[in-house]
Amino acid sequence: MNISPYFRNLRSAYFAELDDLTFDSEGLHILDKRLVQRRKEMEFLVHMMEISPEMVAVVFHKGFRFTSLSAMDDLLSREPESLPEWDSLADAIEMAPWTQELVHVLQKQPMGEWFLTVAAALEYMYNKPEHPQATSADDEEEDGEGEDTEEMEARTREEAAADWMVAQGFDRKE
Repeated sequence: MNISPYFRNLRSAYFAELDDLTFDSEGLHILDKRLVQRRKEMEFLVHMMEISPEMVAVVFHKGFRFTSLSAMDDLLSREPESLPEWDSLADAIEMAPWTQELVHVLQKQPMGEWFLTVAAALEYMYNKPEHPQATSADDEEEDGEGEDTEEMEARTREEAAADWMVAQGFDRKE
């Protein structure tokens, strides 16, 4: 399976976002609690879906069931400008009932359906057994891109997201 550079870069950011949400400062597992809180903030989070899709996509964690692995593998090979329409994935993805309200909020947004496709791809990668939940050096060498480029792009996205959050009145996450 070929993973596009776009999804290869987002994969590590998505896994890191879920990792950040998993434990509190005392080491207690609080992922479910934090995901519930994020889902309540969806009206606000939609403003970040294009800049930092990995930060918003976590709201769908455990909300997808993939019924066509070949369709999802094909999705991972694409760049963001060539993603299929969300409706075309209806046979490849089953949504948990609790996701319907979130989907409705997103579908009102200009980039909402595009984002749903990205979110599904990220969750698919997270649950795919042959792709460990951390980026390996082999993966980075496979596509011919240097590790420095990927790290720089991820850092740029993270900095843009942090700047946007500060502009919204939040403290910078260090």
